[in-house]
Amino acid sequence: MLRFGTVIPISSYSSITCSCINNHPHHPTSLSTSVSEASLKATMNRLAGVARLMIVSDLDHTMVDHHDLDNLALLRFNALWESNYRNNSLLVFSTGRSPTLYKELRKEKPLLVPDITIMSVGTEITYGNSMIPDDGWIEILNQKWNRNVVSEETKKISELTLQSETEQRPHKVSFYIQKDKAEDIMKVLSTRLEERGLDVKIIYSGGMDLDILPQGAGKGQALAYLLKKFKAEGNLPHSTLVCGDSGNDAELFSIPDVHGVMVSNAQEELLQWHVANAKDNPKIIHATERCAAGIIQAIGYFNLGPSKSPRDVTDLSDSKMEKFDPAYEVVKFYLFYERWRRAEVENSELYFANLKAVCCPSGILVHPSGIEQSLHDCINSLRQCYGDKQGKQFWVWVDQVLFSQLGSDSWLVNFKKWEQSGEERKGCLTTAVLSSKDVTVAKGLTWLHVHQTWLNEAGSSNGISWLF
Repeated sequence: MLRFGTVIPISSYSSITCSCINNHPHHPTSLSTSVSEASLKATMNRLAGVARLMIVSDLDHTMVDHHDLDNLALLRFNALWESNYRNNSLLVFSTGRSPTLYKELRKEKPLLVPDITIMSVGTEITYGNSMIPDDGWIEILNQKWNRNVVSEETKKISELTLQSETEQRPHKVSFYIQKDKAEDIMKVLSTRLEERGLDVKIIYSGGMDLDILPQGAGKGQALAYLLKKFKAEGNLPHSTLVCGDSGNDAELFSIPDVHGVMVSNAQEELLQWHVANAKDNPKIIHATERCAAGIIQAIGYFNLGPSKSPRDVTDLSDSKMEKFDPAYEVVKFYLFYERWRRAEVENSELYFANLKAVCCPSGILVHPSGIEQSLHDCINSLRQCYGDKQGKQFWVWVDQVLFSQLGSDSWLVNFKKWEQSGEERKGCLTTAVLSSKDVTVAKGLTWLHVHQTWLNEAGSSNGISWLF
C-alpha cells in the first residue's frame, strides 16, 4: 500500500520495477468507454451474489448531517465503504424524499451511488445508476389503492397542507400538519379511507410530515420485500444493518434478524417507539455519534466488518494489509492527494520518492481533456500544488470503486473520482490498471495506467487544476 506516513529511505524503493503499459497484455485502449457498463454489470453481479453486509440507511439526519457543513462524517463513511465493502456488499438508501428531491440532495452532498434506492417512504424501489424500477413492487402497491379517492377525502380536512408537487407520487400523498393535531387527524383519515374501500397506511414523522401510502408500502415493507427476493434466490446477505433517525424509519427496525442503529440525534418519536416496541432487542442500539459517524460506530459495535475509516488514519502506513487490495490502494492514494493540497501532510522529498515508486516509470495518465502525461510528470505537477487548498473547503472522494483481476499480477479498477472546491464540484470516470509484479504487499500495487473522462453530471470543466 502507499506508505505516506513514515520516513523510509529512498534506496528501499530501488527494487520496484514494472512492465511498461504498452507491453502489458491487457493494454486499455479505450478503457473509460466501458466504465458505466462495467459499473452496472458489477452492481447486478453483486445483487446476484451473497452480500457480506447490506446497509440500509435513511438519508436526511442519518447518513447526511445537515449541521456538518464540511460533511466530514459522510466522507469518513464514504472512504470506509469504498475501501472495504463496495466490491462485496450492498448499499441501500431508504429515504422519504421523492426522486426529484433525492437528486437535489445528491448535488448538495458527497453521497455515494447506492446499489438500491428506496424512495418516497418505501413506495419506490430502483436499482443501480440508472435507477431501474422494480415492477413487482409496483404491482404489490396497486392492491386496494386509489390515489384519487385519497385526494378526495384529504381535501375535506382543512388542517392538512399539501406538500409540493414533487413530493406527490403514484403511491404517496404527502401533507404538512401541526404536531398537536396529527393524532386526531390520522384517526379520522384512517376511518374515512377504510369506509371507501382502501387499505392504507398513514405515517407521521419529523414533527410535521404526514404521508398516506398503500398498506403494503413503507420503508420496512420495502426492505422485507427485498430480503424475501434475496432469500428466494439463495442470496440473503450475511448481515443487514438498518439506520434511521425518525418515525418513518421505525418499520426498518421491526424486520426480524436485522441489526439496527438509531443515530444519536434520533428524534423523540423514534426513541419512544423503541422504548415501546424494542427496548429489549440487543440488535438495536442508540449510537452516541451523530449521523454517518453513528453508522460507523454500529458497524464496529456489532462486529460486522472493518469500522476504521482510512480518513481516521493519521499515518497512512499504519494499516497492515494481508493481501493486495486495489480498492484500498485507490482510496488511500486520493486521500493523500487531498491532504497534500490541504497541507495536512509534511512537504517531504521522501513522500515523492514514495509516490514515484508506486507509479510505473513509463506509466501514462490520460487526462479528461484527452492530453496524455507520464505518471511521473503528474507527480511533479502535484509537487507544485502543495498547500494550494490550505484552509479552504476542498475535499476529494471516490465512488463505486470496483475491480476485477486481469491476470495473476494485475487488476483493472473502475471508479468515479470527485473533487469539491468551495461550491464547485468536478468529477470524472476513471479506469486504472494496477500491478503487483515484483512488489510486496507492504509496498503496495504499482500504477501502470490511468484513463479519465469527465462525468456528464459534473458539468463543464476547464480542468486547469485537475490532477490525477
